[in-house]
Amino acid sequence: MSRKGQLTTPRRTIYEIVTDASDHPTASDIMDRLKHRGCHFAYATVYNSLRYLTEEKMIRELKLEGDASRYDARVEDHQHILCTSCGKVDEVMVQAPEEWLRRIAEETGYVIEEEQFLFKGVCTECRAKKTAAR
Repeated sequence: MSRKGQLTTPRRTIYEIVTDASDHPTASDIMDRLKHRGCHFAYATVYNSLRYLTEEKMIRELKLEGDASRYDARVEDHQHILCTSCGKVDEVMVQAPEEWLRRIAEETGYVIEEEQFLFKGVCTECRAKKTAAR
């Protein structure tokens, strides 16, 4: 097996960090967590490992808001909701309506292979803080 197809120590460690995360970490977050574990991988190793894990469909790369991609170990179809106040990202497990997808396909002529929606709002915690500040 070539090294390209191996789950090397850095890849395995980064995969574990993404799998254990509940906050959809950025590459920078992953670097911090690696350092906290006592691992010292080069930035290139982290980025190359994230690309490999994404290409192998072991994790998903999320391009939500801002410049930094986030990473998610849940690879089954689902959506995300972003708090516009604190930046927290949560899972949305509601499926897109079939009728809606059918109409989009008819209108555009595309065969829809995957959908990715980003919902935005204010999370419960931020709403509570705002209410408490009044």
